[in-house]
Amino acid sequence: MHAVIPFVTAAILFGLGVYGVLRRRNAILVLMAVELMLNAVNLILVTADATVAAALGHRGGVFALFVIVLAAAEVGVGLAIVLQWYRMRKAVQVDEVALHHEAEAR
Repeated sequence: MHAVIPFVTAAILFGLGVYGVLRRRNAILVLMAVELMLNAVNLILVTADATVAAALGHRGGVFALFVIVLAAAEVGVGLAIVLQWYRMRKAVQVDEVALHHEAEAR
């Protein structure tokens, strides 16, 4: 099996994810872009596991499962934060998030 095609596909997916994180204003779309980047990493791990399994053993699948668990936890926590922010501010735009506490400035 030629490993070039999955690696190029993963690079394209990762690039689209980075573009989505840097250019999107909606927090839900930013979370989806992060998930796209994590899926690209999973594709690389599984491809590396399939190509170099004889030398290293089957370690890529275990790391891919770890990344899937990490992605599920990230989605749960991220969506909880976004939903709470929407309940408070009625918007999920990333650029409207205050990075400092405005109540002390008043």
